[in-house]
Amino acid sequence: MVDNGKFRIAFYKGTRPGVAGLYNRLGRWLDHGPYSHCELVFSDGMSASSSFMDHGVRIKFIGYTSVDCWDFADLPAQYELDARRWFMKYHGAEYDVMGNINAMFGFVPHSPDKWFCSEAIAASLNLTDPWRYKPNGLAAVLKELDQ
Repeated sequence: MVDNGKFRIAFYKGTRPGVAGLYNRLGRWLDHGPYSHCELVFSDGMSASSSFMDHGVRIKFIGYTSVDCWDFADLPAQYELDARRWFMKYHGAEYDVMGNINAMFGFVPHSPDKWFCSEAIAASLNLTDPWRYKPNGLAAVLKELDQ
């Protein structure tokens, strides 16, 4: 379960049933790591990301009851307000299917007005060229902040 009161990032390492599970496996394999999705978890317990299943950028409550499926890393609290503002500003923006393909294969241009999960989180944390970040690369960078 997520500790309330902390600003964190959650990395999904589980496998959903059906076709979504194939996407989880393919994403992990192409990204050379254990994660296929990520979420920001604000100190009030709300989560933010961009999700194909949710049609794009959104903020919602996720219970994280399957803790075996998630790894968490604390983030510096000073980034939380700007990250929340970013997600409020872009709430409802479409999911970046082409950008996600670009992140995996590199030959498809990303969409400047659409977002995939790690791209949205990287942008909300003001990282340069957020479209370059896949979940496992973002995990490597952000886990350094948790040291």
